[in-house]
Amino acid sequence: MSESIVKIKSFELAIRGVNFYKWLISEKKEFVMSKQFLRSITSVGANVREAMNAQSKADFIHKLSIAQKECDESMYWLEILKETSYISVIEFYSIHQQCNEVLKIIRSIIMTSKKKLITHNS
Repeated sequence: MSESIVKIKSFELAIRGVNFYKWLISEKKEFVMSKQFLRSITSVGANVREAMNAQSKADFIHKLSIAQKECDESMYWLEILKETSYISVIEFYSIHQQCNEVLKIIRSIIMTSKKKLITHNS
């Protein structure tokens, strides 16, 4: 069940990220950091999808770990955009909170999967 939740939430995050990127380039004329943000934010859901088609539990954990890193990187770019005044604190918290929610779900799935893998291999 949580796997389908993370699939939906990471897809919604990617859509929001793409729209945020379009706004950054059209309204703020910011092209470098926003492109980095776009790459990482869309990679979260792509890696979640790859994890859903993993060949093993270890592969599943590995792919979700990449999604986790990409989500954290997206949060980093948002922090940079906020600190350089490209986005307001309100704009930052809105999407940063959504990233953090997805990150927590991914971390939870990874931890649960690792426990199951250890229990299964014991």
